[in-house]
Amino acid sequence: MTALRPEREDLYGESPYESYGGAPDAGRRGGRHAGRRADPPTAAMPAITDRPGTPTRPLHEEMTAPMAAVDPSVPHVPRPSAAHGPPADDETMALRIPGPSGPGPGNGPLGPSGAPSAPSATGVTPGGRAERRKAAKRRGGRRGGAREAAPASAPASGRPLSRVEARRQARARKPSPSVIASRAIGEVFITTGVLMLLFVTYQLWWTNVRAHAQAGSETHQLQDDWANGKRNPGVFAPGQGFAILHIPRLDVVAPIAEGVSNKAVLDKGMVGHYGEGALKTAMPGARTGNFGLAAHRNTHGEPFRYINRLQSGDEVVVETQDEYFVYKVASMLPVTPPSNTSVLDPVPKGSGFTKPGRYITLTTCTPEFTSKYRLIVWGKMVEERPRSKGKPDALIE
Repeated sequence: MTALRPEREDLYGESPYESYGGAPDAGRRGGRHAGRRADPPTAAMPAITDRPGTPTRPLHEEMTAPMAAVDPSVPHVPRPSAAHGPPADDETMALRIPGPSGPGPGNGPLGPSGAPSAPSATGVTPGGRAERRKAAKRRGGRRGGAREAAPASAPASGRPLSRVEARRQARARKPSPSVIASRAIGEVFITTGVLMLLFVTYQLWWTNVRAHAQAGSETHQLQDDWANGKRNPGVFAPGQGFAILHIPRLDVVAPIAEGVSNKAVLDKGMVGHYGEGALKTAMPGARTGNFGLAAHRNTHGEPFRYINRLQSGDEVVVETQDEYFVYKVASMLPVTPPSNTSVLDPVPKGSGFTKPGRYITLTTCTPEFTSKYRLIVWGKMVEERPRSKGKPDALIE
């Protein structure tokens, strides 16, 4: 179908020739464009120059000219536009020195003199996001790679401490007087606790070990002397052993020495005889009287620890160089003050005995691990047996 078309200027409002400087006869045409002078092409549009020294071409020739083949060996360098200023991304404009295998350490943008520019003081690597990512990977990365921790004494910026800052940190590290006092008190408590533990161990364990050894040695020595006839009955010096006490029910075998001194007799695991001063009591061989004995209930061999378990009729045997004296338990006084010396009388008060006889009295401390009161056990002699007749029945298993 053929139809008449209006001129181009009717469709677009202007002649196509005017956009390129006007047609040659634009001045002769009438209408709204009449009288408009056509400008030369070089005045209407700036010439495009590809390279220095090449002739310029008008824009319409540049647009209609065929595209030149792109040489892949020549890198493309975008040209900045003077009207719009430099591009926003530095990666598209900065020149870089290619390394052996692509960008590497030190391959940053060139400075004014052509040398690679140094990293900025703020720690941001110039050059674009790709270069910044590579630089971050070289420094250890944001997530991967262990970064070296700065010393505790150095500030976060890495600069050395000043004298004032060093003094402040030294004062901050120095413990306060309250902390020093609490540490000293804690050390005193710990030392005191250790000393108390050592003392308890010494009292409850080591004294028994040593006393058992000393008492056993004294018992064997007495038996050897009696067998060899080296000791004779009579008056004995303080601390001198002269008899052996047997309590079969409690499995007690302990030497009896003269006196009740802690250091000379009782602390050595021996049983002491009240034979001195106002508390002097009779010997076993006396025709009448009260044979009084004392010993530790706890520590130092503790020979009287369980005498509270004795019952009426239990046997107590005193062995001397010539005879065995057998007593039977008659009564007990669980608690009495230490000042009650009447329990050692020839006829002891509270024992139940009413007339003179041959008695034995065992005294020790009570309650256990204290010396506040005294525990008393009384017995009455029931047999006197010469050694030549052998052991009494109480000592025969």
